[in-house]
Amino acid sequence: MRHLYLAFITILCTSASAQLNAQQNPDHWQALAPRNIGPAGMSGRVTSIDVHPRDRDNIYVGTASGGLWQSKNGGTSFTPIFDDNRYLSIGAVAVSDANPSVIWAGTGEGNPRNSANYGGGIYKSLDGGATWKHMGLEKTRHIHRVLPHPTDPDVAYVGAMGNMWAPNEERGVYKTTDGGVTWDRILYVNEGTGIAEMVMDPSNPNKLIAATWTFDRDPDYFNSGGTGSGIWVSHDGGKS
Repeated sequence: MRHLYLAFITILCTSASAQLNAQQNPDHWQALAPRNIGPAGMSGRVTSIDVHPRDRDNIYVGTASGGLWQSKNGGTSFTPIFDDNRYLSIGAVAVSDANPSVIWAGTGEGNPRNSANYGGGIYKSLDGGATWKHMGLEKTRHIHRVLPHPTDPDVAYVGAMGNMWAPNEERGVYKTTDGGVTWDRILYVNEGTGIAEMVMDPSNPNKLIAATWTFDRDPDYFNSGGTGSGIWVSHDGGKS
Protein backbone atom coordinates (compact mmCIF):
# COMPACT_ATOMS: atom_id res chain seq x y z
CA MET A 1 0.00 0.00 0.00
CA ARG A 2 2.86 2.36 0.82
CA HIS A 3 4.32 1.86 -2.68
CA LEU A 4 0.92 2.55 -4.28
CA TYR A 5 0.53 5.73 -2.19
CA LEU A 6 3.98 7.01 -3.24
CA ALA A 7 3.25 6.23 -6.88
CA PHE A 8 -0.04 8.13 -6.67
CA ILE A 9 1.69 11.18 -5.15
CA THR A 10 4.34 11.05 -7.89
CA ILE A 11 1.65 11.07 -10.59
CA LEU A 12 -0.07 14.07 -8.99
CA CYS A 13 3.17 16.02 -8.68
CA THR A 14 4.13 15.24 -12.28
CA SER A 15 0.72 16.36 -13.52
CA ALA A 16 0.83 19.59 -11.49
CA SER A 17 4.34 20.33 -12.74
CA ALA A 18 3.26 19.82 -16.32
CA GLN A 19 0.31 22.15 -15.87
CA LEU A 20 2.51 24.80 -14.27
CA ASN A 21 5.02 24.59 -17.11
CA ALA A 22 2.19 24.96 -19.60
CA GLN A 23 0.87 28.05 -17.79
CA GLN A 24 4.34 29.61 -17.76
CA ASN A 25 4.75 29.14 -21.48
CA PRO A 26 3.99 32.56 -23.03
CA ASP A 27 2.76 30.91 -26.22
CA HIS A 28 -0.30 29.71 -24.33
CA TRP A 29 -1.30 33.28 -23.38
CA GLN A 30 -0.88 35.15 -26.67
CA ALA A 31 -4.45 34.57 -27.79
CA LEU A 32 -5.96 35.81 -24.52
CA ALA A 33 -7.16 39.42 -24.11
CA PRO A 34 -7.13 41.02 -20.63
CA ARG A 35 -10.52 41.79 -19.11
CA ASN A 36 -11.71 43.48 -15.95
CA ILE A 37 -13.21 41.04 -13.46
CA GLY A 38 -13.77 43.54 -10.63
CA PRO A 39 -14.22 44.93 -8.18
CA ALA A 40 -16.58 47.34 -9.90
CA GLY A 41 -15.85 51.06 -9.73
CA MET A 42 -17.58 52.57 -6.71
CA SER A 43 -18.55 56.12 -5.77
CA GLY A 44 -17.28 55.83 -2.21
CA ARG A 45 -19.39 56.62 0.82
CA VAL A 46 -22.86 58.08 0.33
CA THR A 47 -22.83 61.38 2.21
CA SER A 48 -26.16 63.02 1.41
CA ILE A 49 -29.55 62.22 -0.12
CA ASP A 50 -32.43 64.49 -1.05
CA VAL A 51 -35.66 63.96 -2.96
CA HIS A 52 -37.69 66.21 -5.25
CA PRO A 53 -40.58 67.48 -3.08
CA ARG A 54 -43.22 66.78 -5.72
CA ASP A 55 -41.69 63.85 -7.58
CA ARG A 56 -40.63 61.13 -5.17
CA ASP A 57 -38.98 59.14 -7.95
CA ASN A 58 -36.51 61.98 -8.54
CA ILE A 59 -33.64 61.34 -6.11
CA TYR A 60 -30.27 63.07 -5.70
CA VAL A 61 -27.38 61.22 -4.03
CA GLY A 62 -24.05 62.80 -3.07
CA THR A 63 -20.97 60.65 -2.56
CA ALA A 64 -17.67 61.10 -0.76
CA SER A 65 -15.46 60.71 -3.82
CA GLY A 66 -17.69 59.97 -6.82
CA GLY A 67 -19.67 63.13 -7.42
CA LEU A 68 -23.43 63.60 -7.48
CA TRP A 69 -25.94 61.14 -8.94
CA GLN A 70 -29.58 61.44 -9.96
CA SER A 71 -32.29 58.83 -10.32
CA LYS A 72 -35.54 59.62 -12.09
CA ASN A 73 -37.08 56.19 -11.55
CA GLY A 74 -37.08 55.79 -7.80
CA GLY A 75 -33.56 54.39 -7.56
CA THR A 76 -33.74 51.70 -10.25
CA SER A 77 -30.90 53.43 -12.10
CA PHE A 78 -28.65 56.42 -11.45
CA THR A 79 -26.86 58.90 -13.72
CA PRO A 80 -23.84 61.03 -12.73
CA ILE A 81 -24.67 64.73 -13.06
CA PHE A 82 -21.63 66.48 -11.55
CA ASP A 83 -18.66 64.98 -13.41
CA ASP A 84 -17.84 68.13 -15.39
CA ASN A 85 -17.03 70.11 -12.24
CA ARG A 86 -13.70 70.45 -10.51
CA TYR A 87 -14.58 68.71 -7.24
CA LEU A 88 -16.19 65.27 -6.98
CA SER A 89 -16.44 65.06 -3.21
CA ILE A 90 -19.96 65.96 -2.11
CA GLY A 91 -20.73 66.80 1.51
CA ALA A 92 -24.35 67.91 1.12
CA VAL A 93 -27.06 68.06 -1.52
CA ALA A 94 -30.37 69.87 -1.06
CA VAL A 95 -33.40 70.47 -3.28
CA SER A 96 -35.30 73.72 -2.81
CA ASP A 97 -38.90 73.11 -1.78
CA ALA A 98 -39.79 76.59 -3.02
CA ASN A 99 -38.40 75.82 -6.49
CA PRO A 100 -37.36 72.18 -7.04
CA SER A 101 -35.35 73.15 -10.12
CA VAL A 102 -32.89 74.78 -7.71
CA ILE A 103 -30.37 72.25 -6.40
CA TRP A 104 -27.55 73.08 -3.98
CA ALA A 105 -24.41 70.95 -3.79
CA GLY A 106 -21.86 71.57 -1.06
CA THR A 107 -18.48 70.05 -1.92
CA GLY A 108 -16.06 68.35 0.46
CA GLU A 109 -17.13 65.36 2.54
CA GLY A 110 -18.13 66.50 6.02
CA ASN A 111 -17.02 63.36 7.84
CA PRO A 112 -13.47 64.04 9.10
CA ARG A 113 -11.93 60.73 8.05
CA ASN A 114 -8.25 60.46 7.21
CA SER A 115 -9.36 59.45 3.70
CA ALA A 116 -11.84 62.30 3.21
CA ASN A 117 -11.59 64.33 0.01
CA TYR A 118 -11.79 68.10 0.27
CA GLY A 119 -13.98 70.39 -1.77
CA GLY A 120 -14.01 73.94 -3.04
CA GLY A 121 -17.26 75.57 -1.99
CA ILE A 122 -20.91 75.56 -2.95
CA TYR A 123 -22.49 74.89 -6.35
CA LYS A 124 -25.99 75.68 -7.57
CA SER A 125 -28.14 74.33 -10.39
CA LEU A 126 -31.18 76.17 -11.77
CA ASP A 127 -32.30 73.34 -14.04
CA GLY A 128 -32.59 70.31 -11.78
CA GLY A 129 -28.94 69.31 -12.01
CA ALA A 130 -28.38 69.58 -15.77
CA THR A 131 -25.89 72.44 -15.38
CA TRP A 132 -24.03 73.89 -12.40
CA LYS A 133 -22.52 77.20 -11.33
CA HIS A 134 -19.97 77.74 -8.58
CA MET A 135 -21.34 80.14 -5.95
CA GLY A 136 -18.34 80.78 -3.70
CA LEU A 137 -17.25 79.66 -0.20
CA GLU A 138 -14.13 78.11 -1.73
CA LYS A 139 -12.13 78.05 1.51
CA THR A 140 -14.72 76.22 3.60
CA ARG A 141 -13.11 72.98 2.34
CA HIS A 142 -15.81 70.66 3.75
CA ILE A 143 -19.53 71.54 3.64
CA HIS A 144 -21.55 69.22 5.83
CA ARG A 145 -25.10 70.61 5.52
CA VAL A 146 -27.15 72.84 3.22
CA LEU A 147 -30.62 74.03 4.28
CA PRO A 148 -32.69 75.88 1.67
CA HIS A 149 -35.54 78.07 2.91
CA PRO A 150 -38.84 76.25 2.29
CA THR A 151 -40.64 79.22 0.66
CA ASP A 152 -37.87 81.56 -0.57
CA PRO A 153 -35.51 79.97 -3.15
CA ASP A 154 -32.99 82.79 -2.70
CA VAL A 155 -32.39 81.98 0.98
CA ALA A 156 -30.17 79.10 2.05
CA TYR A 157 -27.92 78.16 4.97
CA VAL A 158 -24.59 76.32 4.72
CA GLY A 159 -22.87 74.50 7.58
CA ALA A 160 -19.11 74.18 7.01
CA MET A 161 -16.75 71.88 8.87
CA GLY A 162 -13.67 73.65 7.52
CA ASN A 163 -10.19 72.25 6.96
CA MET A 164 -9.72 68.91 8.71
CA TRP A 165 -5.94 69.14 8.82
CA ALA A 166 -5.21 72.70 9.96
CA PRO A 167 -6.78 75.75 11.61
CA ASN A 168 -9.29 77.36 9.28
CA GLU A 169 -11.22 80.60 9.83
CA GLU A 170 -13.76 79.80 7.12
CA ARG A 171 -15.73 77.41 9.35
CA GLY A 172 -19.24 77.99 10.66
CA VAL A 173 -22.74 78.73 9.36
CA TYR A 174 -23.24 80.91 6.29
CA LYS A 175 -26.44 82.44 4.95
CA THR A 176 -27.39 83.86 1.56
CA THR A 177 -30.46 85.94 0.80
CA ASP A 178 -29.69 86.55 -2.87
CA GLY A 179 -29.41 83.03 -4.24
CA GLY A 180 -25.75 82.57 -3.43
CA VAL A 181 -24.36 85.76 -4.95
CA THR A 182 -23.18 86.85 -1.50
CA TRP A 183 -22.78 85.04 1.82
CA ASP A 184 -22.79 86.23 5.42
CA ARG A 185 -21.24 84.12 8.15
CA ILE A 186 -23.85 84.08 10.93
CA LEU A 187 -22.20 81.64 13.36
CA TYR A 188 -18.49 81.24 14.09
CA VAL A 189 -16.82 79.83 17.20
CA ASN A 190 -13.11 79.57 16.44
CA GLU A 191 -10.66 78.35 13.81
CA GLY A 192 -10.78 74.78 15.13
CA THR A 193 -14.56 74.33 15.39
CA GLY A 194 -16.85 73.36 12.51
CA ILE A 195 -20.51 72.54 11.98
CA ALA A 196 -21.22 68.87 12.61
CA GLU A 197 -24.99 69.12 12.14
CA MET A 198 -27.63 71.69 11.33
CA VAL A 199 -31.42 71.42 11.12
CA MET A 200 -34.35 73.74 10.50
CA ASP A 201 -37.65 73.62 12.37
CA PRO A 202 -40.13 72.39 9.72
CA SER A 203 -42.88 74.57 11.24
CA ASN A 204 -40.69 77.69 11.59
CA PRO A 205 -37.87 78.28 9.05
CA ASN A 206 -36.44 81.06 11.22
CA LYS A 207 -35.62 78.53 13.95
CA LEU A 208 -32.25 76.85 13.30
CA ILE A 209 -30.29 74.44 15.46
CA ALA A 210 -26.57 73.96 14.83
CA ALA A 211 -24.17 71.54 16.48
CA THR A 212 -20.57 72.75 16.63
CA TRP A 213 -17.62 70.36 16.89
CA THR A 214 -14.03 71.10 17.84
CA PHE A 215 -11.69 68.67 16.12
CA ASP A 216 -8.40 68.30 14.25
CA ARG A 217 -6.42 65.47 12.81
CA ASP A 218 -3.05 64.42 11.47
CA PRO A 219 -2.14 61.14 9.79
CA ASP A 220 -1.21 59.75 13.22
CA TYR A 221 -3.99 61.04 15.47
CA PHE A 222 -7.48 62.49 15.69
CA ASN A 223 -8.57 64.94 18.41
CA SER A 224 -12.32 65.16 18.94
CA GLY A 225 -14.14 67.53 21.28
CA GLY A 226 -13.27 70.75 23.04
CA THR A 227 -14.62 73.95 24.47
CA GLY A 228 -16.03 75.02 21.10
CA SER A 229 -18.31 72.00 20.84
CA GLY A 230 -21.98 72.58 21.67
CA ILE A 231 -25.53 73.33 20.54
CA TRP A 232 -26.62 76.71 19.18
CA VAL A 233 -30.19 77.88 18.49
CA SER A 234 -31.47 80.84 16.49
CA HIS A 235 -35.09 82.00 16.43
CA ASP A 236 -34.59 84.84 13.93
CA GLY A 237 -33.02 83.23 10.87
CA GLY A 238 -29.48 83.49 12.17
CA LYS A 239 -29.47 87.14 13.26
CA SER A 240 -28.77 86.02 16.85
